[in-house]
Amino acid sequence: MAGTDALVAPSWLDLRGTVSVITGGGTHLGRAMATALGELGSAVQLVGRRTDVVQKAATDLRAAGVDATSWGCDAADEAAVQELVDAVMAVHGRIDTVVCNAGGSVGKTPVPELPLADLEATLRQNVGTTMVMAQAAARAMIPRRRGAIITVGSIHGSLGSDNRRYAEECRRSPTSYHAAKGAVVNLTRALACELGEHGITVNCVSPGQIPTSRMDAVTQERQREGIPLGRLGRPEDLRGAVALFASEAGRWITGQNLVVDGGWSAW
Repeated sequence: MAGTDALVAPSWLDLRGTVSVITGGGTHLGRAMATALGELGSAVQLVGRRTDVVQKAATDLRAAGVDATSWGCDAADEAAVQELVDAVMAVHGRIDTVVCNAGGSVGKTPVPELPLADLEATLRQNVGTTMVMAQAAARAMIPRRRGAIITVGSIHGSLGSDNRRYAEECRRSPTSYHAAKGAVVNLTRALACELGEHGITVNCVSPGQIPTSRMDAVTQERQREGIPLGRLGRPEDLRGAVALFASEAGRWITGQNLVVDGGWSAW
């Protein structure tokens, strides 16, 4: 019997020869998902507004043996995104997977005082960036009749915030963010229905509580207590979901929202 050293990834997870574009790819969740795709053999294109950040991420990944390239681009800028896709196509001749990870939120104003401008800005940062990248990707994928578009939602796209899980100085996610991520989840379904006839799958990964360094210790502990698996998430916990949707393993899965939250939403 062959030892474990002889084991290799099965063909249905093998991404060698493919090209993947990841917006918001320089840090945190985007970088982790890019790493996962790169480790499976894809040539990953890290995209972000902060050129220095994506350049460093790409350099680090190359040092680890991953084929990685950085691109400075604002995912909310339609013309810039189309230029990005055209440039990647000029270099590689194909785009197999796009991860629409760019997002964010504006302010944490309570609902009675929430400015409409904050809602509009948050929708643009999440729904707008997802739509713009998905459109440009679809235009590149349709002629090949193949491709995978992966959107990034959140458990906040399906649930409200429990203020008891947050320290006073680290209040809940703003209502506008919940609205935006909920829109991303259903945009995913609509895109899947429209693009399915072209052989393109569209699925959403919705992370749970995966804190950054900005989350205080009190909030982290309160949130950990609300997770059946007993720990907060880590960026690398998204690897399996993104690998599934990008590979042959997920070729008959589309229009789905895969929640990766340690069971937070199962209570």
